[in-house]
Amino acid sequence: MMESRAQIAAEKKRCNSHNCAQAILHTYADVAGISPEEAMSIAGAFGAGMGNMEGTCGALVGAGLVLGLANKDKAKSMKQMRQIMTQFQQRNGATQCKLLKGVGTKVVLRECPDCVADAAEFLENCLDGE
Repeated sequence: MMESRAQIAAEKKRCNSHNCAQAILHTYADVAGISPEEAMSIAGAFGAGMGNMEGTCGALVGAGLVLGLANKDKAKSMKQMRQIMTQFQQRNGATQCKLLKGVGTKVVLRECPDCVADAAEFLENCLDGE
């Protein structure tokens, strides 16, 4: 059985070769119309919730970057990003890196590779036109 893109993206994060945003953008570089190398550079600063775990999960940032590049339509991308954020929040209880990782709460809501897989799954639903 062929690995899904969500599994591929999660594995990139699991083996620590990519930050969460890079794992998504690199996996969907073809969809975004950029090279894998460009994907790594563009998403380089979006690990750990935009550099410090305070911000939005990097996997969600990566999904947003893919939407913007693939759609080239701000309204459509914004609508789909809201949908992804809502689905992610419903499944995981947070969209903020710090909360997902349990910083301060000692309760890990979701591990990074799973966040990446979730973001990829919801992104694919949007790209497939669901």
